[in-house]
Amino acid sequence: MTEAQIYEKLTVLFQDIFDDDHLTIHADTTAGDVAGWDSFNHINLIVSAEAAFGIKIQSAEIEELQNVGQFVKLIHHRLAAKG
Repeated sequence: MTEAQIYEKLTVLFQDIFDDDHLTIHADTTAGDVAGWDSFNHINLIVSAEAAFGIKIQSAEIEELQNVGQFVKLIHHRLAAKG
């Protein structure tokens, strides 16, 4: 799966979690850019991404994420490791 495909799938997750069909995400998008992105929705986002992509993300990795671009790269790396 390419990073572009990951962005497409993540966009749908973001739109669902934040109940905003017009929400778009970019590499530099952070929690401060999205209304309602609090700690609860952050966990929902991680859990939803794990389920959608069939991966597991470690707590330490989550803590290091600064923006959506890093999240996409982490997902891409996890998918590549799965084969």
